[in-house]
Amino acid sequence: MHEDRRLEVLRAIVEDYVATNEPVGSRALVERHHLGVSPATIRNDMAVLEEEGYIAQPHTSAGRVPTELGYRLFVDRLAGVKPLSPAERRAISVFLEGAVDLDDVIARTVRLLAQVTRQVAVVQYPSLTRSAVRHIELVRLTPSRVMLVVITTTGRVEQRVVDCPAPVGEDLLADLRGRVNAATVGRRLTEVGDQVASVADGFAPDDRPSVLVVLSTLVESLVEQSEERVVLGGTANLTRFGQDFPRSVQPVLEALEEQVVLMRLLGEATAPERVTVRIGHENRLEQLSAASVVSVGYGSGDEVLARLGVVGPTRMDYPGTIGAVLAVARYVGRLLAESP
Repeated sequence: MHEDRRLEVLRAIVEDYVATNEPVGSRALVERHHLGVSPATIRNDMAVLEEEGYIAQPHTSAGRVPTELGYRLFVDRLAGVKPLSPAERRAISVFLEGAVDLDDVIARTVRLLAQVTRQVAVVQYPSLTRSAVRHIELVRLTPSRVMLVVITTTGRVEQRVVDCPAPVGEDLLADLRGRVNAATVGRRLTEVGDQVASVADGFAPDDRPSVLVVLSTLVESLVEQSEERVVLGGTANLTRFGQDFPRSVQPVLEALEEQVVLMRLLGEATAPERVTVRIGHENRLEQLSAASVVSVGYGSGDEVLARLGVVGPTRMDYPGTIGAVLAVARYVGRLLAESP
């Protein structure tokens, strides 16, 4: 009973501090929240919470502020997240559905996430290792030069120009196109190499050198592009929270410039809608010790294609941020699943 009431007191302190950026006192809790107990009981509960490390007194004022441990408990015991309004959901849907290709989807997602949460948005491109082949196109540019285009199920498009050792006729190209698509469409990109290994055997000896060059370029293009790409947006939002970072916001901005750091922030891709919240020193990097990261996987069904999230100060509206990140992830996953 006492533990439940203290959790309510902690929740009230977190909500007030996030809203006002001012230390919260017992009088303010009595006035703003209907906790059903006397001011003396609230003061006792605050004393216990402080002793257990969930809140702290920043200076000689009577107010208290949440600690990292307090934010952690608050997030772990969240009863729910703030749902977006119907108008917000419609706006997200219309904005994302206007995208013309994968690059546009990612760019719009970053911009949208930064606007909705007023934090820094981080979005990972769908991983090629989790993508499958939708179509492979071969286009003759010159008698011995061919354009290879790979379109994946997640909307990524990879292009290569292939210089063949001999002229390639339209009939040969059509035959190769048909055989390559028959062997690879619907297959994971990681399986393409094995699937096309014997394709060249079905061609005449004079044609095999050119066919092998095209096939090797196809496999190499997928290997070369297997590195993860991450896009960042809304860094200017951090300037609104200058007072939340002990020294300055600069170390945070510098850390966010590193792709490796961004990948580590987003974490491993697990089940869709499984939200990860890392608070302060849980981020391991000293530059991000005053920041929190909320991330989630996006994809279709039970398959995660990549992750997206936001970075902001530890004094964050966690229920609202988690709700927004989840909503955007659902829309992006649905959009990629339905793309032709």
